[in-house]
Amino acid sequence: MIDERPITDWMPLTKKEIEKRGWDELDIILVSGDAYVDHPSFGTAVIGRIMEDEGFRVGIIAQPNWQDDLRDFKKLGKPKYFFGVTAGCMDSMVNHYTANKRLRSTDSYTPGGAAGFRPDYPTIVYSKILKELYPDVPIMIGGIEASLRRVTHYDYWQDTLKPSILVESGADILVYGMGDQPLREMLQLLKKNVPFHNLHTIKQVAFLQDTAVELPKNKNWETVELSSHEECQVDKLKYAANFKIVEVESNKWEANRIIQKVGAQTLVINPPYKTMTEKEIDRSFDLPFTRLPHPKYKKRGAIPAYDMIKFSINMHRGCFGGCSFCTISAHQGKFIASRSEKSILNEVEEVVKHPEFRGYISDLGGPSANMYKMKGKDEAICARCSSPSCIHPVICNNLDTSHKQMTELYRKIDANPNVKKAFVGSGIRYDLLVDDFNKNNDDGNHDEYIEQVITRHVSGRLKVAPEHTADNTLRMMRKPSFKYFHKFKEKYDKISEKHNLKQQLIPYFISSHPGCEEEDMANLAAETKDMGFQLEQVQDFMPTPMTVAEVIYYTGVHPYTLKPVKTVKTKEEKQNQNKYFFWYKRENQDWIRQRLTKAKRPDLVEKLLGDQPKTSEKKVPKWLEEKRRK
Repeated sequence: MIDERPITDWMPLTKKEIEKRGWDELDIILVSGDAYVDHPSFGTAVIGRIMEDEGFRVGIIAQPNWQDDLRDFKKLGKPKYFFGVTAGCMDSMVNHYTANKRLRSTDSYTPGGAAGFRPDYPTIVYSKILKELYPDVPIMIGGIEASLRRVTHYDYWQDTLKPSILVESGADILVYGMGDQPLREMLQLLKKNVPFHNLHTIKQVAFLQDTAVELPKNKNWETVELSSHEECQVDKLKYAANFKIVEVESNKWEANRIIQKVGAQTLVINPPYKTMTEKEIDRSFDLPFTRLPHPKYKKRGAIPAYDMIKFSINMHRGCFGGCSFCTISAHQGKFIASRSEKSILNEVEEVVKHPEFRGYISDLGGPSANMYKMKGKDEAICARCSSPSCIHPVICNNLDTSHKQMTELYRKIDANPNVKKAFVGSGIRYDLLVDDFNKNNDDGNHDEYIEQVITRHVSGRLKVAPEHTADNTLRMMRKPSFKYFHKFKEKYDKISEKHNLKQQLIPYFISSHPGCEEEDMANLAAETKDMGFQLEQVQDFMPTPMTVAEVIYYTGVHPYTLKPVKTVKTKEEKQNQNKYFFWYKRENQDWIRQRLTKAKRPDLVEKLLGDQPKTSEKKVPKWLEEKRRK
């Protein structure tokens, strides 16, 4: 149980915990917008454990109060080397606000799910406070909020173009993406007494320097210059063109260094590391996590995000889908970093030891559940490629999409006597399993894999993400035609019928995406209704930094073609599109009927509402209907 473990099993949160370890000072202090959960799915825990693994004494300030006398920021004292600042596992603005900019009432990364324990843009807020309190201590920022704001970006919540987060935060250096590799190199240099300000030649970091200063020398890097922040503010096309460069360089095997002028400074973004090897990613996941929240939260209630993943296994990082609305490849990279089978099976053994484990693993997955071990057959071809997606508009001939190793690994986990069921809770990339779309089925494993999943690893519902039904919108999303979802559903239904299973297939959809018009939403509603769905896993599009869709939303053009793309932007337009998802709700039916009649689409009225009672008609209670019959 948690109470039986010594407090020193966790990284220290208080001065008293530091003293229990016999330390008189810390080398590094991490400041996080999340509560401290010592689990490999929580970035602060991973970064802290890597620092420990490199021999550093680390403490954590979790969810500090930024509105009082700032005692939380002072309680652990001054670190020897630097402060590390992160907003947490989620972008703070996505965490705080809905797509309609309504403030959310809960926070999944806080005990009890309570809201209000972190500010908007905590990376900026925390860094500014630390700079005031400890002006001589360097600050390193990282995590998804910093990573996606490393260059000029559009901020949906303030409806403005903002410079690199380095400008507003005043931080000394930014680590973008999954920070394992650059962090280890940084720490090893610091151990050799290299000054913090001399870390500017490390890959996968960004920093600001005076424009007059010469760029750090590296004979292996070419340098690409973006339009300045000030130019982007007055010319949206330049901002759009910038994005294409950033996305292409982010997805290259060997990328160029990027620079951008911001006022009297130059933003320097060094190229990313090559994707982690199996040995490197295993090293991060095999660190000595307790897999538990810090005991201090016990009386404050459960942490919802932890409850969701505490019995899950993350098998890989990265996603080669390159979807226009998604930030995964921008942060984790498009190339897949897969853990070894041994590392995963060892983690299963750790999970079954958890005091609350009852035999059910909630997820064997990753960003997309079924990309484990997938990579280029000939890496020399990958080294020359700069495409943001390996599967759009078609699946690359060089991509090995065999599901064989996943299928075998699932079976090995199933064979563990302490595991009753191991579910695949992450969304499955269904198009990889449709032979008409994915021709790379050399070992004929597609049907074997999906049958294994359906019969052994579905917890009542299988999640997939077609996202839309209209081909024009799907092309804008970098997603395949909806006809392939029909083919996948046929396969799913056939296998379910064969095994007499009644498990729901749950499709995810997005409204208001760039390129989507109201009539497209009406067609989506009609087509999914015809397939027997009453949609519930749906969302309204939210333009998040460093995505193609965000650039289109702000500029009105596609960054790769600079041609106009129609996009709904007002709250009313967005809500109108979203209503079509819920055609079955009585309060929406008169509105839908009027909109489609006005659009001269009686065919869609008939498809959606032909067999539905009008809102004005009162439904007769069942007891009264039976009485009338008698």
